[in-house]
Amino acid sequence: MEAPVFRARGLTKVYRVGQVEVHALRGVDMELSFGEFVVLLGPSGSGKSTLLNILGGLDVPTSGTIEYLDHDLSQATEGELVQFRRDHVGFVFQFYNLIPSLTALENVRLITDIAAKPIPAERALQQVGLADRLHHFPSQLSGGEQQRVAIARAIAKQPDILLCDEPTGALDLQTGITVLETLQSVNRQLGTLTVVITHNASIAQMATRVISMRDGRIVDCHRNDQPVAPTQLNW
Repeated sequence: MEAPVFRARGLTKVYRVGQVEVHALRGVDMELSFGEFVVLLGPSGSGKSTLLNILGGLDVPTSGTIEYLDHDLSQATEGELVQFRRDHVGFVFQFYNLIPSLTALENVRLITDIAAKPIPAERALQQVGLADRLHHFPSQLSGGEQQRVAIARAIAKQPDILLCDEPTGALDLQTGITVLETLQSVNRQLGTLTVVITHNASIAQMATRVISMRDGRIVDCHRNDQPVAPTQLNW
């Protein structure tokens, strides 16, 4: 195992809704390393998305520290967080967030035009199996193909970290398997730290590490000695 990429110590996150305080995270300690395929597992409201947002620099903790290598993200300015997201993090969400008036190639080029060390958009799409769909618009693509365009867009910047929030949540079983195969391939070929949020315990079988959350806390963390391919998942 390489040295940790992320170190979280005592992370808390409290949201105020009117007069009510919602404790989304309650003292999370965690370390993540390059090359890991991590599944954050837990029911809705367990704190998974809040933790992912803090890892990605989209949010900051109420207390505690989150360090990326030698950078303390919990003390970073908004400008520093923007640069961190731009240079180091790729995001994949449940809904694809593609621009409908742009082709697959043009959607990916939105990222390569601003990234510090991009790979060609064509190569990113080829890597997710869409070399023959470069000039198709989102309306001409299936849900799984649209999600793979979103993955290509995320990896085109060559991120150190790939953060995925329910990437198969809007897909049928077979299409979801194809998307998970793509994520696993990217993780193995590029060595990118990949973190996937899911409430589906079956997906945890393909992880190198599974972190289970409940009520804003980590309740279990274990490694899989033999991660399986998505086609072998016990759905």
